[in-house]
Amino acid sequence: MISAEDVRAAARTIAGAAHVTPVLRSRTLDEAARTKALLKCENFQRGGAFKFRGAFNKISSLTPAERAAGVMAYSSGNHAQAVALSASLIGARSLILMPEDTPASKREATIGYGAKVTTYDRYREDRVALGERIAREQGMTLIPPYDDPLIMAGQGTCALELLDEAGPVDTLVVPVGGGGLISGCATAARDGDAAVRVVGVEPQAADDTRRSLAAGRRVRIDVPRTIADGLQADTPGVLTFEVVRELVSEIVTVSDAEIVGAMAFLFETMKIVVEPSGAAAVAALLAGKLGDRGGTTGVVVSGGNVSVERFREFFS
Repeated sequence: MISAEDVRAAARTIAGAAHVTPVLRSRTLDEAARTKALLKCENFQRGGAFKFRGAFNKISSLTPAERAAGVMAYSSGNHAQAVALSASLIGARSLILMPEDTPASKREATIGYGAKVTTYDRYREDRVALGERIAREQGMTLIPPYDDPLIMAGQGTCALELLDEAGPVDTLVVPVGGGGLISGCATAARDGDAAVRVVGVEPQAADDTRRSLAAGRRVRIDVPRTIADGLQADTPGVLTFEVVRELVSEIVTVSDAEIVGAMAFLFETMKIVVEPSGAAAVAALLAGKLGDRGGTTGVVVSGGNVSVERFREFFS
């Protein structure tokens, strides 16, 4: 378990490096969802997603020798870009293991931040085992995408900022992949206010955390096929699952069609571009998955890394 003080320490570490992203409102969304919705827009974060928070917090903790040896990560895109950018800011080299089917825009952005990229088949190869072996052979420090206390605490600064900017919330809605974002955010949101309802959102095809909570243990599913590539985890993290089990109220799921609907809503109504994973929490709100509870709802819009071509495909 991480603590709220870990999240506050992470906030001090990333201050000046990470953007303080805006909290946006929409009267149309409030009326549709029957709540006062506060959107924490991490699509405006450095690297285009919340992942920069955790990556910079982790990489900043490395010793001079570890920085000199470089860092390695496995990621479908947003964590890759966050690690590459964070490494470049502290003068370390980075190597990123990415799925062969990663959107070209995310691969190119990662290379643009100075990383070297190697690929693997996500449906046939185990990225964790492969990443650990490559890091060991290269003598690099492996920067996990979510299952690390410094990563989790860094991601939690997103909720900490939301609460500092906009005040208390009754419900906090967060997309769930491996669990780093929701575990950090739940830790921050429920510090001193156990009444806050924290709801995780997964794609219907990638509901490993929902199944794990129902089973009372970590459950592995087949590699999910969903447009929300950032939420394609097949099992919750070891560390993140303990936090989720303790602090998260429930997990709801959304379909790919509901995610596309949320992307369209955000584009047309609020004039912001959001990737599928980033739209998941808004999709749950619009689809009525949270019930008619009123009050104030914080919603994490986790990222906006989607190419023009890919964005157009969703609406063709």
